[in-house]
Amino acid sequence: MTVPPEELEMAAAFPPAERDRWREMVRGVLRKSGAASEDTPLDEIDGLLAHETGDGVTIAALYTAEDSAPGRPGLAPRVHEVRPEGEGLAGWDVRQRHGHPDPETTRAAILADLESGATSVWLTLGAGGVPVAALPDVLRDVHLNLAPVVLDAGAETGEAAELFLSLAAARGTEPSGNLGADPLGLAARTGAPAILDDVAVLALRCVREFPKMRAFTVDATPYHDAGGGDADELGAAVAAGVAYLRVLTRAGLTVDEAFGQIDFRFAVNADQFASIAKLRAARRLWQRVAEVSGASDGTVATIHAVTSSAMMTRRDPWVNMLRTTVAAFAAGVGGADAVTVQPFDARLGLPDDFSRRIARNTQTLLLEESSLARVVDPAGGSWYVERLTEDLAQAAWSWFTEIEKAGGLAAALASGLVERRLGATWERRRRDIAHRKAPLTGLSEFPNLTEELPSRRPAPSVAGEGLPVVTYGQDYETLRDRSDAHLAATGARPRVYLATLGPVAAHTGRATFAANLFQAGGVETVAGPPEGFAASGATIACLCSSDKVYEEKAADAARALRDAGAVKVWLAGKGSHDGVDARIFAGVDAVEVLTTTLTDLGVNR
Repeated sequence: MTVPPEELEMAAAFPPAERDRWREMVRGVLRKSGAASEDTPLDEIDGLLAHETGDGVTIAALYTAEDSAPGRPGLAPRVHEVRPEGEGLAGWDVRQRHGHPDPETTRAAILADLESGATSVWLTLGAGGVPVAALPDVLRDVHLNLAPVVLDAGAETGEAAELFLSLAAARGTEPSGNLGADPLGLAARTGAPAILDDVAVLALRCVREFPKMRAFTVDATPYHDAGGGDADELGAAVAAGVAYLRVLTRAGLTVDEAFGQIDFRFAVNADQFASIAKLRAARRLWQRVAEVSGASDGTVATIHAVTSSAMMTRRDPWVNMLRTTVAAFAAGVGGADAVTVQPFDARLGLPDDFSRRIARNTQTLLLEESSLARVVDPAGGSWYVERLTEDLAQAAWSWFTEIEKAGGLAAALASGLVERRLGATWERRRRDIAHRKAPLTGLSEFPNLTEELPSRRPAPSVAGEGLPVVTYGQDYETLRDRSDAHLAATGARPRVYLATLGPVAAHTGRATFAANLFQAGGVETVAGPPEGFAASGATIACLCSSDKVYEEKAADAARALRDAGAVKVWLAGKGSHDGVDARIFAGVDAVEVLTTTLTDLGVNR
């Protein structure tokens, strides 16, 4: 017997779920921890569990069908994947980045990647990569009609574009890709004035002579790399896109032609749900711009997602493989048209063949073995993602309108408005990282002081006076650098003695916590009873045990440590005891603790 779908009720055997009933149960749990009382109104429970992102977007504890987004895949408001029907996507464009300054090395690497799973080329040219004049040699064996090429030449975009188009014309082929014109992105990176009208000629030439090529890439990664949040990045990208639309239409392109000349590039990081929502929100925002601009129905943002540079670490770089895998997954689920996975050793210098292969194969696994691209809009129907998408879009639109009121993105960059906004967001994230509310595996958590980092050739750097470039782990890496310098100068790392009190069961938890925290700053730890302090070679101690044992022994132990030569005594926990100078506990400002400890140990900055 066949039952019509509308008559199927998956939860028919269960009582209906009610939000107030859920709130009552949550209140009971919170009451045990002291976060709520029996008299706490039910309508305040949601707020007790909610928190805000650096963008000011509220993340709730519970989402329901009321938070779902309208529309279907491929239809307005286009937060969903772009195909309304079919078995799924054929797959996104696997776009490998290349920028080794040696042309022959880059040429060989491009061919190796294209033969092994990459489907397009992202080529960095100029001061930060391959010399522009070497472009024909680098692309000598690339079939330009089969493998899209995306240029990234910064201040030399005009020369690089002319050379590439001349190369395609000489071969008599029809290339695809993007010339990479992004004067506003260049201004954000370097502080150079944004000159927009001069590059409009590239778009005119693409429309007339190379219809599969696009001229402009709105690169939002400079705003991400300056510490900006997702809404910051989206709002600035929309502002840049609108500025380019104005330039292109003034130059003679129709509205549809202008939209067809613009691609977007966004960073995705290991916060997978935020990254998924960001890409969905980007389509939502650009669809709104298309709507008010009078573009044809069906205009959709073309998105290139690249794994975040800010989230990558120099320490324990192997963990970067996990970070980039999660980020690439988010890019695929979010519906990116092209994805670039940065090699795990990107922070150490120029990647080698192994790291490029791992980056490339990460996408191959997601596409071929996980079948991620076979599902149309994998995130569709997730009430959390749908709500987060809409909230991000609203926050980004508010930021975009603020930029427009300031005279547009070029004026907002020049006045410092953008930098101030990104700086405020970064300080909030930086504070969370310092307090280890946003942990960094291998750096702020579970550091390895005996690791041997792989050696890489330094990557070329491009000096500029634009937006600052930050990394999430920079404060901890600075502390580790101080420790390394001390090791090189003295033959030993700075050391703290963990004075354990009572039975093993009483002190293991806090001793492990303390060791993890101190080692995050490059401080070696040695554990043992207080009487072992004198022989440890340390000058600072940290008491580790349970609150009950502290009540009995902390004061005496602190006094004994002082007598044995301790210049400072920490305590792992929140209690106050005679003889204890300071405390460490979950949520403490770890960067401040570690900075103070290194200074107390005589480790120079």
